[in-house]
Amino acid sequence: MFDITADKTVQTVITTFETNPGLCDDLLDELRATVAEHISQQPGFIAGALHVNDARTRVANYSQWARREDFQAMLRSAEMRRRNRRLAELCRSFEPVMYEVAEVFRA
Repeated sequence: MFDITADKTVQTVITTFETNPGLCDDLLDELRATVAEHISQQPGFIAGALHVNDARTRVANYSQWARREDFQAMLRSAEMRRRNRRLAELCRSFEPVMYEVAEVFRA
């Protein structure tokens, strides 16, 4: 479960994937499997969510990790390197970026 607050010490990562509408469902299927079978099983993983734009040309993965090092270790794993090669076949580009929460607004 996500708990987004500016004073949290978790590491936030947003990864954006640029694809085309014809490959979007394949990319989403591959991402679902990757998160369920590998990423969510890694030490430090807290939560993740997939988002897709209306044009089906961009997919975003929002995730939270206990520590920056946990996310980096997951990326360096042999399994994730293998899966990233498959993801690269389904999109023009993707980029994971680490963020800190600067502000939270609620209704």
